[in-house]
Amino acid sequence: MSLLDHLERRLRRFTIPNLTGYLAGFQGALWVLAAIMPPRLGAGTVLDGFQLVPAKVMQGEVWRLVTFVFLPPGDSIWAIFGIYLFWLMGTALEGHWGTLRYNVYVLISVLATIAAAFLLPNGGPATNTFIDTSVFLAFAYLYPNFTLSIYFILPIRIKWFALLAWLSYAVTLAVGDWSDRAYVLASLCNFLLYFGRDIFWRMRFRKRQMETAFRKVTEGDLPFHNCVICGLTERDEPTEDFRICSKCDAGTFEYCGQHLRNHEHRVKES
Repeated sequence: MSLLDHLERRLRRFTIPNLTGYLAGFQGALWVLAAIMPPRLGAGTVLDGFQLVPAKVMQGEVWRLVTFVFLPPGDSIWAIFGIYLFWLMGTALEGHWGTLRYNVYVLISVLATIAAAFLLPNGGPATNTFIDTSVFLAFAYLYPNFTLSIYFILPIRIKWFALLAWLSYAVTLAVGDWSDRAYVLASLCNFLLYFGRDIFWRMRFRKRQMETAFRKVTEGDLPFHNCVICGLTERDEPTEDFRICSKCDAGTFEYCGQHLRNHEHRVKES
Protein backbone atom coordinates (compact mmCIF):
# COMPACT_ATOMS: atom_id res chain seq x y z
CA MET A 1 0.00 0.00 0.00
CA SER A 2 1.42 3.40 -0.98
CA LEU A 3 1.98 6.37 1.31
CA LEU A 4 -1.03 8.15 -0.17
CA ASP A 5 -3.20 5.13 0.63
CA HIS A 6 -2.17 5.34 4.29
CA LEU A 7 -2.75 9.09 4.33
CA GLU A 8 -6.14 8.68 2.73
CA ARG A 9 -7.30 6.34 5.47
CA ARG A 10 -6.01 8.58 8.27
CA LEU A 11 -6.68 12.06 6.90
CA ARG A 12 -9.88 11.51 4.93
CA ARG A 13 -11.91 13.60 7.36
CA PHE A 14 -9.57 16.58 6.88
CA THR A 15 -9.87 16.70 3.09
CA ILE A 16 -11.94 19.26 1.19
CA PRO A 17 -14.37 17.61 -1.24
CA ASN A 18 -15.06 19.61 -4.41
CA LEU A 19 -11.99 21.76 -3.77
CA THR A 20 -11.99 23.03 -7.36
CA GLY A 21 -15.58 24.19 -7.00
CA TYR A 22 -14.66 26.40 -4.04
CA LEU A 23 -11.56 27.78 -5.76
CA ALA A 24 -13.43 28.48 -9.00
CA GLY A 25 -16.27 30.10 -7.05
CA PHE A 26 -13.92 32.49 -5.23
CA GLN A 27 -12.13 33.28 -8.49
CA GLY A 28 -15.42 34.14 -10.14
CA ALA A 29 -16.47 36.31 -7.19
CA LEU A 30 -13.18 38.23 -7.29
CA TRP A 31 -13.53 38.70 -11.04
CA VAL A 32 -16.96 40.28 -10.49
CA LEU A 33 -15.56 42.41 -7.67
CA ALA A 34 -12.74 43.66 -9.87
CA ALA A 35 -15.24 44.46 -12.64
CA ILE A 36 -17.53 46.58 -10.44
CA MET A 37 -14.63 48.27 -8.61
CA PRO A 38 -12.37 49.85 -11.27
CA PRO A 39 -8.80 50.73 -10.26
CA ARG A 40 -8.34 54.04 -8.53
CA LEU A 41 -5.62 56.42 -9.59
CA GLY A 42 -2.37 55.42 -7.91
CA ALA A 43 -4.07 52.75 -5.80
CA GLY A 44 -4.03 49.80 -8.23
CA THR A 45 -6.82 47.26 -8.54
CA VAL A 46 -8.72 45.48 -5.83
CA LEU A 47 -6.93 42.28 -6.82
CA ASP A 48 -3.56 43.70 -5.74
CA GLY A 49 -4.54 43.10 -2.13
CA PHE A 50 -4.85 39.36 -2.78
CA GLN A 51 -1.46 38.80 -4.38
CA LEU A 52 1.29 37.00 -2.51
CA VAL A 53 3.88 39.65 -1.62
CA PRO A 54 6.34 38.29 0.94
CA ALA A 55 7.32 41.76 2.18
CA LYS A 56 3.70 42.58 3.02
CA VAL A 57 3.20 39.17 4.62
CA MET A 58 6.15 39.91 6.90
CA GLN A 59 4.44 43.21 7.78
CA GLY A 60 1.37 41.36 9.06
CA GLU A 61 -0.77 40.79 5.97
CA VAL A 62 -0.73 37.03 6.47
CA TRP A 63 -4.00 36.52 4.59
CA ARG A 64 -2.01 36.83 1.36
CA LEU A 65 -0.64 33.31 2.00
CA VAL A 66 -4.12 32.01 1.16
CA THR A 67 -5.90 34.68 -0.87
CA PHE A 68 -3.52 34.54 -3.82
CA VAL A 69 -4.99 31.12 -4.65
CA PHE A 70 -8.37 32.80 -5.28
CA LEU A 71 -7.12 35.25 -7.91
CA PRO A 72 -8.95 34.98 -11.27
CA PRO A 73 -6.89 34.37 -14.43
CA GLY A 74 -7.13 37.98 -15.60
CA ASP A 75 -9.77 40.69 -15.61
CA SER A 76 -11.16 40.31 -19.15
CA ILE A 77 -14.27 38.40 -20.19
CA TRP A 78 -12.04 35.49 -21.23
CA ALA A 79 -11.21 34.94 -17.57
CA ILE A 80 -14.64 33.36 -17.16
CA PHE A 81 -13.69 30.76 -19.77
CA GLY A 82 -10.43 30.12 -17.90
CA ILE A 83 -12.27 29.66 -14.60
CA TYR A 84 -14.67 27.23 -16.25
CA LEU A 85 -11.81 25.16 -17.69
CA PHE A 86 -10.08 25.12 -14.30
CA TRP A 87 -13.26 23.85 -12.67
CA LEU A 88 -13.77 21.23 -15.40
CA MET A 89 -10.23 19.88 -15.25
CA GLY A 90 -9.89 20.00 -11.47
CA THR A 91 -13.18 18.20 -10.98
CA ALA A 92 -12.09 15.50 -13.45
CA LEU A 93 -8.79 15.03 -11.60
CA GLU A 94 -10.56 14.73 -8.26
CA GLY A 95 -12.88 12.13 -9.76
CA HIS A 96 -9.89 10.23 -11.17
CA TRP A 97 -7.62 10.33 -8.10
CA GLY A 98 -10.00 10.79 -5.23
CA THR A 99 -10.34 13.76 -2.89
CA LEU A 100 -7.16 13.26 -0.86
CA ARG A 101 -4.81 12.77 -3.80
CA TYR A 102 -6.21 15.80 -5.56
CA ASN A 103 -6.01 17.92 -2.39
CA VAL A 104 -2.38 16.89 -1.93
CA TYR A 105 -1.60 17.68 -5.59
CA VAL A 106 -2.94 21.24 -5.25
CA LEU A 107 -1.39 21.71 -1.80
CA ILE A 108 2.09 20.78 -3.05
CA SER A 109 1.80 23.37 -5.81
CA VAL A 110 0.58 26.05 -3.37
CA LEU A 111 3.37 25.38 -0.87
CA ALA A 112 6.00 25.30 -3.63
CA THR A 113 4.77 28.65 -4.98
CA ILE A 114 4.92 30.19 -1.49
CA ALA A 115 8.44 28.83 -0.99
CA ALA A 116 9.57 30.21 -4.35
CA ALA A 117 8.11 33.64 -3.54
CA PHE A 118 9.96 33.85 -0.22
CA LEU A 119 13.24 32.50 -1.58
CA LEU A 120 13.41 34.91 -4.50
CA PRO A 121 15.45 38.09 -3.98
CA ASN A 122 12.68 40.42 -5.15
CA GLY A 123 10.04 38.60 -3.11
CA GLY A 124 7.05 38.49 -5.49
CA PRO A 125 4.31 39.32 -6.17
CA ALA A 126 3.10 35.79 -6.86
CA THR A 127 -0.21 34.64 -8.31
CA ASN A 128 -1.86 31.28 -8.84
CA THR A 129 -1.15 31.14 -12.59
CA PHE A 130 1.34 28.31 -12.31
CA ILE A 131 -0.91 26.42 -9.89
CA ASP A 132 -3.72 26.45 -12.45
CA THR A 133 -1.23 25.39 -15.12
CA SER A 134 -0.13 22.38 -13.08
CA VAL A 135 -3.77 21.25 -12.94
CA PHE A 136 -4.03 21.73 -16.70
CA LEU A 137 -0.87 19.67 -17.37
CA ALA A 138 -2.08 16.83 -15.18
CA PHE A 139 -5.45 16.78 -16.93
CA ALA A 140 -3.81 16.85 -20.37
CA TYR A 141 -1.53 13.96 -19.39
CA LEU A 142 -4.43 11.80 -18.22
CA TYR A 143 -6.89 12.85 -20.96
CA PRO A 144 -4.73 13.80 -23.98
CA ASN A 145 -7.55 13.35 -26.49
CA PHE A 146 -9.99 15.65 -24.74
CA THR A 147 -11.14 18.18 -27.36
CA LEU A 148 -11.50 21.93 -26.94
CA SER A 149 -13.34 24.02 -29.51
CA ILE A 150 -11.50 27.23 -30.29
CA TYR A 151 -14.06 30.03 -30.70
CA PHE A 152 -16.63 27.19 -30.51
CA ILE A 153 -15.68 26.21 -34.08
CA LEU A 154 -12.20 24.66 -34.40
CA PRO A 155 -11.77 21.42 -32.38
CA ILE A 156 -8.25 20.81 -31.08
CA ARG A 157 -7.12 18.05 -28.76
CA ILE A 158 -5.83 19.28 -25.44
CA LYS A 159 -2.50 17.47 -25.82
CA TRP A 160 -1.45 20.09 -28.39
CA PHE A 161 -2.16 22.90 -25.93
CA ALA A 162 -0.14 20.97 -23.36
CA LEU A 163 2.72 20.73 -25.85
CA LEU A 164 2.67 24.52 -26.23
CA ALA A 165 2.72 24.87 -22.45
CA TRP A 166 5.72 22.54 -22.17
CA LEU A 167 7.55 24.45 -24.92
CA SER A 168 6.82 27.70 -23.10
CA TYR A 169 8.20 26.21 -19.89
CA ALA A 170 11.30 25.01 -21.73
CA VAL A 171 11.93 28.48 -23.14
CA THR A 172 11.40 30.04 -19.72
CA LEU A 173 13.85 27.64 -18.08
CA ALA A 174 16.38 28.30 -20.84
CA VAL A 175 16.29 32.08 -21.23
CA GLY A 176 13.92 33.41 -18.53
CA ASP A 177 14.94 35.20 -15.37
CA TRP A 178 15.37 33.36 -12.10
CA SER A 179 11.99 34.50 -10.83
CA ASP A 180 10.11 32.89 -13.70
CA ARG A 181 12.30 29.78 -13.51
CA ALA A 182 11.53 29.36 -9.82
CA TYR A 183 7.77 29.55 -10.36
CA VAL A 184 7.96 27.10 -13.29
CA LEU A 185 9.86 24.59 -11.16
CA ALA A 186 7.38 25.13 -8.32
CA SER A 187 4.48 24.32 -10.64
CA LEU A 188 6.20 21.18 -11.95
CA CYS A 189 7.23 19.57 -8.67
CA ASN A 190 3.78 18.10 -7.99
CA PHE A 191 3.42 16.94 -11.61
CA LEU A 192 6.77 15.14 -11.47
CA LEU A 193 5.93 13.57 -8.09
CA TYR A 194 2.70 12.16 -9.49
CA PHE A 195 3.77 11.25 -13.03
CA GLY A 196 7.58 11.09 -12.99
CA ARG A 197 7.77 7.34 -12.50
CA ASP A 198 5.19 6.66 -15.20
CA ILE A 199 6.99 8.98 -17.63
CA PHE A 200 10.31 7.22 -16.92
CA TRP A 201 8.92 3.77 -17.71
CA ARG A 202 7.13 5.03 -20.80
CA MET A 203 10.32 6.59 -22.12
CA ARG A 204 12.23 3.38 -21.40
CA PHE A 205 9.61 1.28 -23.19
CA ARG A 206 9.58 3.61 -26.20
CA LYS A 207 13.39 3.51 -26.31
CA ARG A 208 13.21 -0.28 -26.58
CA GLN A 209 10.61 0.01 -29.33
CA MET A 210 12.83 2.45 -31.26
CA GLU A 211 15.87 0.20 -30.86
CA THR A 212 13.89 -2.80 -32.12
CA ALA A 213 12.54 -0.86 -35.09
CA PHE A 214 16.01 0.46 -35.94
CA ARG A 215 17.47 -3.03 -35.76
CA LYS A 216 14.80 -4.34 -38.13
CA VAL A 217 15.46 -1.55 -40.60
CA THR A 218 19.25 -1.92 -40.54
CA GLU A 219 19.30 -5.71 -40.56
CA GLY A 220 16.38 -6.12 -42.90
CA ASP A 221 14.60 -9.44 -43.40
CA LEU A 222 17.57 -11.79 -43.08
CA PRO A 223 17.52 -15.24 -44.71
CA PHE A 224 17.23 -18.31 -42.50
CA HIS A 225 19.89 -20.47 -44.23
CA ASN A 226 23.32 -19.25 -45.29
CA CYS A 227 26.33 -21.23 -46.56
CA VAL A 228 29.43 -20.05 -44.70
CA ILE A 229 31.66 -20.81 -47.72
CA CYS A 230 29.90 -19.26 -50.71
CA GLY A 231 27.14 -17.24 -49.00
CA LEU A 232 24.34 -19.02 -50.84
CA THR A 233 20.90 -18.66 -49.23
CA GLU A 234 17.48 -20.23 -49.71
CA ARG A 235 16.47 -17.08 -51.57
CA ASP A 236 19.14 -17.68 -54.20
CA GLU A 237 18.31 -21.37 -54.54
CA PRO A 238 14.90 -22.25 -53.02
CA THR A 239 15.44 -25.97 -53.73
CA GLU A 240 18.93 -26.13 -52.20
CA ASP A 241 19.37 -28.48 -49.24
CA PHE A 242 21.42 -26.82 -46.49
CA ARG A 243 23.05 -29.00 -43.85
CA ILE A 244 25.08 -28.54 -40.66
CA CYS A 245 28.42 -30.33 -40.59
CA SER A 246 28.64 -32.74 -37.64
CA LYS A 247 32.45 -32.72 -37.70
CA CYS A 248 32.77 -28.95 -37.20
CA ASP A 249 32.76 -28.46 -33.43
CA ALA A 250 33.77 -24.79 -33.32
CA GLY A 251 30.16 -23.64 -33.76
CA THR A 252 27.02 -24.22 -35.77
CA PHE A 253 27.91 -23.78 -39.45
CA GLU A 254 25.62 -24.40 -42.42
CA TYR A 255 26.82 -25.49 -45.85
CA CYS A 256 25.17 -25.86 -49.22
CA GLY A 257 25.21 -29.22 -50.97
CA GLN A 258 28.35 -28.32 -52.92
CA HIS A 259 30.45 -27.43 -49.88
CA LEU A 260 29.00 -29.80 -47.28
CA ARG A 261 31.59 -32.51 -48.08
CA ASN A 262 34.17 -30.18 -49.56
CA HIS A 263 35.35 -27.85 -46.84
CA GLU A 264 37.93 -27.62 -44.09
CA HIS A 265 36.43 -28.72 -40.77
CA ARG A 266 36.44 -26.08 -38.06
CA VAL A 267 37.52 -27.21 -34.64
CA LYS A 268 37.93 -25.42 -31.32
CA GLU A 269 41.39 -24.31 -30.42
CA SER A 270 42.86 -25.97 -27.32
